[in-house]
Formats: sequence, structure tokens, C-alpha cells
Amino acid sequence: MKLASEAIGLEYGEAFDFAVWVIRCGVLAGAGQFGTPDQGIFSYWINAHLRRRPLRYIGFDGTGKQVRDALHPSDLASLIDAQFRCARRGGQRVYTAGGGARNACSLAMLNDWCDARFGANQPVGEARPRPYDVPWVVMDSREAGRDFAWRIETPLERIFGQIAEHASANPEWLEISGL
Repeated sequence: MKLASEAIGLEYGEAFDFAVWVIRCGVLAGAGQFGTPDQGIFSYWINAHLRRRPLRYIGFDGTGKQVRDALHPSDLASLIDAQFRCARRGGQRVYTAGGGARNACSLAMLNDWCDARFGANQPVGEARPRPYDVPWVVMDSREAGRDFAWRIETPLERIFGQIAEHASANPEWLEISGL
């Protein structure tokens, strides 16, 4: 479905002679997003840890070593803004954008950060492997940086801090998210 929508968008741009770029993002992470496990693992984990909800390391021997990178919405917005300002007609149209290796961490590392901020909350490990579990998903944004003079401005520590502050100030957050 995603590839089909990308193809339609690119074809539409060709048909009506205007630039269309596809951005394949890593994990968007920031204060105020719905902290659900499927839509924002960083927000979900920080909020659930703060509220002492049960947490689980699923798969990979139940160790929490799966790694993802975090991309702040303001960094994505600056890439989109740079694309709007670009007059280039041809060239590459599909880009990846993510926090990269500097904004990547495992669930175990995130839990350590939460333990230091909120006190200990030990996740339960579930070693059962699941199909499609991927141990390392870190986006390479170098091409977007090269073509649009764009770079990540928001470090992981600031992203986590903003999420934690939002979670602390909004105790109803998990209930709003349906959890």
C-alpha cells in the first residue's frame, strides 16, 4: 500500500509538472504524539515507565536489544521546508529520513534512561521470537542532507526529555491514547 501511494504521488507530479518527493521516515518521536506501541515506541515507553505500567521486551531473547532511531517532528518539518524551497526539476525523488546512528538506542538503553529519570521499572522479557522482528532499524539520511542541505538538529536526549516533560504534565495521556 505504501509503495503504491508513493508511485501514485510521483506519477501525479510527473503528469502535472511539479516536484514531488517521497520521504521514508524512521520513528517519529516527540512530545504530544499518541504514545501507542505501534505508533510511537519512544513516547509509549517513556509514558508507561513514568506511570509504572507493565513493560515487556518482546523477542530477541527478551533482552530489549532491538535498536531504532528517533526523528523529531521539527527535524522532519525542516526537511519538508527545504524541499518546498528547492527548484530542482529532475533527480532523485525518494529519500530516507531518520535520526541516524547518533539518535538510535535500544529499548534496554531507553529503559536505563527512564530508570535514571523516574526510578526503576523492570520490563518482563519474552524470549519467544516473532516473524518480522528486526534487530536494527536506523535510517541513513545522508542523501537528504546532500540534496537539501538538511541535517538533524534535535539530539536524542532532548527528544526524550521533551517526551518525559509532556508525559509528566499530562497524566491522562495514556487514557487519551486508548491504553
